[in-house]
Amino acid sequence: MDSLDLIQTFREVARRGSFSGAARALDMSPPNVSKYVAALEQRFGVRLFNRTTRKVSLTDAGQLLYERTGPVLELVQMTQGELLERAIKPSGRLTVSAPPRLMHTPLPAMLGRFLTQHPAVTLRLQLTNRVVDLVEEGVDIGLRIGPIPDASMIVRRLTPVTLTVAATPAYWQMHGVPSHPRELLTHHTLAAALHDAVPVWHFSDHGKPLAVTVQPRVVASDNEPLLTLVQQDLGVVYMPTAALIEHLDNGTLQAALTEFMPRDIWLYAAYAQRRHNSAAMASMLDFLEQETKRLIGEHRYVVSHHTAQNLKS
Repeated sequence: MDSLDLIQTFREVARRGSFSGAARALDMSPPNVSKYVAALEQRFGVRLFNRTTRKVSLTDAGQLLYERTGPVLELVQMTQGELLERAIKPSGRLTVSAPPRLMHTPLPAMLGRFLTQHPAVTLRLQLTNRVVDLVEEGVDIGLRIGPIPDASMIVRRLTPVTLTVAATPAYWQMHGVPSHPRELLTHHTLAAALHDAVPVWHFSDHGKPLAVTVQPRVVASDNEPLLTLVQQDLGVVYMPTAALIEHLDNGTLQAALTEFMPRDIWLYAAYAQRRHNSAAMASMLDFLEQETKRLIGEHRYVVSHHTAQNLKS
């Protein structure tokens, strides 16, 4: 039996001065009311009521319990109301984890529009490049690029991310254009990697995943400086097409290995629970999905050159 049910039953008996009156008020049988009070008395090891054939009155211990439990039950009932409201109306704090590079995309403006629409929601934005344990660190939604390796995570695909291998025409002329991803091992590569991780570039070879571990001439924790270096004929980069589209269009960079690029790469929203998610979290997921679809329809990229990152890093 739940402690709150026991205490509520006890208080109803005290208010009405009878077990039968409490039973009618609570829509319970009188034996069940007696059972609840007896369970509470056994739990505390004291007698709570003086019982006669005509009257039920509180003992000193019962009076103390009655006085002390009133504010507690009021607080519990108030909290229950607030929790029920949060399950229906978006409110409370949301914690969202995202790579810092996503802050140079339309994402911050999207989050701002969400908060404007839902003024009762507050946001804690955790910016990190490491893989966050959503449950352990209390993160509601984790934004990531690429596949989500943790099978316990539920993901919602937000927008596709296409990747490109590119270098300047001068670099390709000096070193040759590779015909297979493994030939990149003989090229100067400019790669992004976190901490001391070894950069791995991912491809698809006849429908099968292919991972190439490159030995970069330059390795950086962010791809932004690599975009400058590649234009100085220093090597080959691997990053989202949105990062390179302007340079590919004007011919300062040329793509290679297009037939080997992975096709199923997405910006994902990952979360840990299916049931009992708050209304704020459900609304945020729906909002992000709708907004990214709108941007795709307008041919605007969510993932820009600032968001380029080594997949699975």
